Formats: sequence, C-alpha cells, structure tokens
Amino acid sequence: MNRTASSLRGTGDQPTDIGLLSRPLDFISEDHLRERQICARIDALAQAEKFDRGAGLSVLRFLNEELVVHIRDETEHLFPLLSQRCTEEDAIDTAINRIRADQCEAMILLPDLRALLVDCLDTGAAPNADQRALLTRFAAHVRRHLVAENAILLPIARARLSRSDLRSLSRHMRTRRGLPDAAGTPDTE
Repeated sequence: MNRTASSLRGTGDQPTDIGLLSRPLDFISEDHLRERQICARIDALAQAEKFDRGAGLSVLRFLNEELVVHIRDETEHLFPLLSQRCTEEDAIDTAINRIRADQCEAMILLPDLRALLVDCLDTGAAPNADQRALLTRFAAHVRRHLVAENAILLPIARARLSRSDLRSLSRHMRTRRGLPDAAGTPDTE
C-alpha cells in the first residue's frame, strides 16, 4: 500500500486513487482510510457550533459518489469471494454478517443524513440536537464495520483469495466505476 498517497489525502477531500484498482485489496484498504477521515468530518459537524460548509460538501459528495460504490464492491464481490474461499475455521460468514448488519444500519440512516446535510448547506444553520445524534450514529455504524473489515476480512482475504480472484475483483471494481479493464493487472497484491 502506498503510505505516501494515503498521508497526502489528509482531510479526506480526495477520493481513493483509481490507480490502486489493479490491487483491489489495497484499494479497499485506502477506501477504509477515506471513510475514517469522512467519519472524523461527520463528528466535527456534529460537535461544531457553526456549520462548516466545506466539510458538509465534502461529506455529501462522499455519500453521493463513493460510499455506495464501495459497499457494492464488498457486498457483491469481496464477501462472496471470501465465502467461497474460506474454510469453516475462518468463521468468515459470522464476520460478514456482522459487517453487513452495520452497513445496513448505515444505509438506513443515509437518506436522512443526506437530507440533513442538504438542509444545513441550504440554510447555513448548524445541526440541531436530533441531527447531531443522527450524524454521530451514522459515523459509529461506519466505524464499527471498518474495524471488523480491517481486522478480520482484509487479512483473511490476503491469505485466501487467489490471483484469479483478485483479477476478477479488480475487473468488477473497475467496471462499477465505468473504467475499462486494465491491461497488465498484477497477479498479486
């Protein structure tokens, strides 16, 4: 993984570098860093007395343009590949079910969160107490599934997925983003 690129992202304003799609597990790992940075921005919005328009726009763009695509990468391709390749002792289905539950909870909150951000952007007003609670709840669900993915899924994926699996995952992730299949995709992570 390119630590220089992740450290340059800083405040989370930039999407994950699509050049990493040839190494799909590294891309997902970098996406997780981006999600953590967005969660920090969400927390800041929840705690601020004045609404930070730049942070609000950054979070809304992430929610509208990146989050659902990232979740689809995992639910439509990474999770099924792991279920196929893992042994019973990996207990991967238990971990996947826990992650899916948190993702589902976050997705249920997503429409209200988007509406909240649009309202704050339109009015310039800081979130009220209920809206602050929604921001905090959403960030907590996202963080919870990130912890499980980073601590459990990605290490197991690196051990269990074949070169062919990684090429397939990369291809699907590129297609989902409207990108052509990359010639010369590396065989390993």
